[in-house]
Amino acid sequence: MGQYAEVNGINLYYETHGTGHPLILLHGGLGSGEMFGPVLPALAARHQVIAVDLQGHGRTADVDRPLDLRTMGDDIAALIDHLGLDRPDLVGYSLGGGVALRAAVAHPEKLGRLVAASAHVRSDAIYAEMRAQQGQVTGAAAEFMKDTPMYQLYQRVAPRPEDFPRLLDKIGALMAEDFDLTEEVRNLRVPTLIVAADADMAPPSHYVEVFKLLDGGLRDGGWGNEGRPKGGHALAILPGLTHYSIFSSPLFAAVTLAFLDEPAG
Repeated sequence: MGQYAEVNGINLYYETHGTGHPLILLHGGLGSGEMFGPVLPALAARHQVIAVDLQGHGRTADVDRPLDLRTMGDDIAALIDHLGLDRPDLVGYSLGGGVALRAAVAHPEKLGRLVAASAHVRSDAIYAEMRAQQGQVTGAAAEFMKDTPMYQLYQRVAPRPEDFPRLLDKIGALMAEDFDLTEEVRNLRVPTLIVAADADMAPPSHYVEVFKLLDGGLRDGGWGNEGRPKGGHALAILPGLTHYSIFSSPLFAAVTLAFLDEPAG
């Protein structure tokens, strides 16, 4: 089930499930492809799902470079070439959503459709108290995380379980960076579904703003869909969910499949 691909200077772990048009699935920070377990059967019933463990996460060992979303986006582009995939769809949550967005910005010709879930496009979009919490993430916090599912998963599957503090250092440095992808998103050439929980890490208004960058929410859609966003983009705010429950929700699987399997045009 699981295999490794040597791409872009990293030995990337991935698992393949199901058959159909390929869908690359990217997990959130401190997680792994396993976090999608509850929704994987629904996705794999309609697609060949390739669940990747990103740099330093899950079964993919870290390498001597920072955690950088652009570099990790390049990892995914290299994996697409390595596997000989023809414009797979790309679905990412949180950290994986950020990686997916950057892969779509840099390598649009390699992708079919994009689903970016719980991925903000400006560092100042998330609530101030969350930014403060993120600023405290360092390797020193490893000791306090021993009872968390993230720590226990890492200890069970990581090639070097002792690297957990190093991963925390790197993820903390990544979260501390200021960024603004407004212009890149405005120019996205891949049909994109923006997904968020109604109680996510950033307010719903942020994801509406992202949809507006994609020509969405600016006019009535029309009886024949003629007023829908020109690039085929869409928005879903999912009820009753948070940043920490959206990735395993049947609603997330349902809107993802509805968007990916909609006939082009």
